[in-house]
Amino acid sequence: MKALIIGAGIGGMSAAVALKQQGIDCEVFEAVEEIKPVGAALSIWQNGVKCMRHLGMGHIMDELGGPMHNLAYQDAFTGDIMTQFSLKPLLEAVNERPCPVSRAKIQDQMIDFWGKDTIQFGKRIEKVDQTGNSVTAYFTDGSSATGDMMIAADGARSVMRSHVLGKELERRYAGYVNWNGLVDIDTNIAPADQWTTFVGEGKRVSVMPIAGGQFYFFFDVPLPLGLEEDRSTVTSDLKGYFKGWAKPVQTLIDAINPDTTNRIEIHDITPFDTCVKGNIALLGDSAHSTTPDIGQGACSAMEDSVVLEQCFAETKDIHSALKSYESKRKDRTADLVLKARKRCDVTHGKDMTETQAWYDELRTEKGDNIIAGLKSTIQGGPLG
Repeated sequence: MKALIIGAGIGGMSAAVALKQQGIDCEVFEAVEEIKPVGAALSIWQNGVKCMRHLGMGHIMDELGGPMHNLAYQDAFTGDIMTQFSLKPLLEAVNERPCPVSRAKIQDQMIDFWGKDTIQFGKRIEKVDQTGNSVTAYFTDGSSATGDMMIAADGARSVMRSHVLGKELERRYAGYVNWNGLVDIDTNIAPADQWTTFVGEGKRVSVMPIAGGQFYFFFDVPLPLGLEEDRSTVTSDLKGYFKGWAKPVQTLIDAINPDTTNRIEIHDITPFDTCVKGNIALLGDSAHSTTPDIGQGACSAMEDSVVLEQCFAETKDIHSALKSYESKRKDRTADLVLKARKRCDVTHGKDMTETQAWYDELRTEKGDNIIAGLKSTIQGGPLG
């Protein structure tokens, strides 16, 4: 049995490893000649870390995961701590730690784990021919490949999604722009072992530690879609958007490198029920594109791969296994997308009355409610 894996990102590599565990041969095809990750880092919560361990890649998380032991929210203008607490109770409840990681490094190590020399780069899928027992992918360079099934992990702008659904889906603008990158850890910005977020005006500034003595940072600002800005104005733009914010925020803005800072207009796609058509399955962002507001995008792709592996452990009939995969993932992924959308709206001031109420709640939060929410999300995964 042979599977064509479309995409060599987090989802594609997880899927290839998962299917290999079930004795299924995989050929991996990546559209670009060289992977340049969109986004500087990923917050891999414990459900994702458990998936990586299940797939034999736990050592990657151990090496790359930052020491995120505490969580805090601080007032945008005064810098006063609104809430601050240890994440140890969460670790004890789910028997795993969260691992914020460099996106480039985790992708590189997952590719190396699989075998970079076996991945075919520069293979952008253009169309597909599908029969009951085979799939042929045609690429824009004129080449083609045939397998018994296809796992389409070709991202939020998936080509294969429209084939599976029989229609195009519109991406929904979430209403805000995210700037992100990496800086050296500076305790004048935040403690080195803490996820720290400054909130106010429906905006966010956040840093979390990754391995190697760096902070992953991001700035969120509600803005119109399509606003023209470029790297040459990153620092001045952020200075303007965060005028009057606390000194640590200004220190962070001064520290960033505009040349390596990403600017992303955040989108998602309203959940849909179908992610399988015969012997083709969507996986990761192609199946459930989400905003990053609960940090579950990459984790969801890893979960998909574990469930895919579990389904093929139950049966080697491709159609049955893929329909089981679809059934088991449908509600879980829809819940995560909608949960992230709801959090996005509250965090980014869609209704400032609700956002202000959230700020007020943070000032009385002891950590129990936030940890309970994280625990619920984590334990809803396939590995508990």
